[in-house]
Amino acid sequence: MYTYSRISFFSILSKRIRESVFRKCNLILCITSFFVITQVSQVSAQTVLFDFDNAPLYTALPITLTVNGITAHFSATGQGYSIQNANAIGFTPPGFSGRIIYPSSVYLADLRVGFDTTITAFSIMYSCQELGCDDAATMRVTAYKNGVYVGTNTRTATFPGTWPVDTLRCTFVQGFDSVVVHYSSPPPTCQDYGVIFMADNMRVTPINPTAISEGELPVMFELKQNYPNPFNPSTTISYQLQKQDHVILKVFDADGKEVAILVNSVEQAGYKSVNFNAGNLASGVYYYRLQTGSSVETRKFVLLR
Repeated sequence: MYTYSRISFFSILSKRIRESVFRKCNLILCITSFFVITQVSQVSAQTVLFDFDNAPLYTALPITLTVNGITAHFSATGQGYSIQNANAIGFTPPGFSGRIIYPSSVYLADLRVGFDTTITAFSIMYSCQELGCDDAATMRVTAYKNGVYVGTNTRTATFPGTWPVDTLRCTFVQGFDSVVVHYSSPPPTCQDYGVIFMADNMRVTPINPTAISEGELPVMFELKQNYPNPFNPSTTISYQLQKQDHVILKVFDADGKEVAILVNSVEQAGYKSVNFNAGNLASGVYYYRLQTGSSVETRKFVLLR
């Protein structure tokens, strides 16, 4: 029995990059007719990379790793995961390298990560088992703070095929201290897949201790993947706004014909969700588009009866 590896341009580039961004603290004097004069220390939080290259090879989870002062506790449900080389299946998915988190069986299992500090952003690169597929599985990350639900986000690989690679992310400015990474749903039409995934290059951003906790705006404009997807006949679409804006959320069929207007109003900054009921529509691929005064984003979803 033997394995081989293919040296990939992407795997060479991806692993040894260490993000280290520092900003000097400045005192800012804010004077307005509506606010008290305040001095705020501005500190930019540093993103920390867990690449698993220092994890104990062939060790099954649970394990604990510490990088740049942040400790992460990795565990799993089901038959779990272990630390393996990136070419464990005979090739290395693009972007993967060194050591990775690898499924211990062909059965569904969640990856759980707890942190010893509060973080505001989480991402992890993943690759699901799919062999020559035209569409891809949906992955989900759910965040918690002290065991209480904070929020969730999903991702479907942009370029399906064989073991497609993408990055699952979530950002919640109120902070969280644990996440669950879950294989949410299989490819809508693909028949040659497994409910398993590999993972590498986890990045986290610790909470900025000087940030204003009350009334802080979301860090970005974002349209999230609907859940569930595929759906029948209803699904939830979530998004976040960085500022008050006029919001238009529409649904289109595969030919670009408008089939529903879900939102057309001025909304305040923050996290939003709306339910879409497609009871009068036929099965198929549809698109939903979120548009504001300065941004627009579109995602695909599938109605499957």
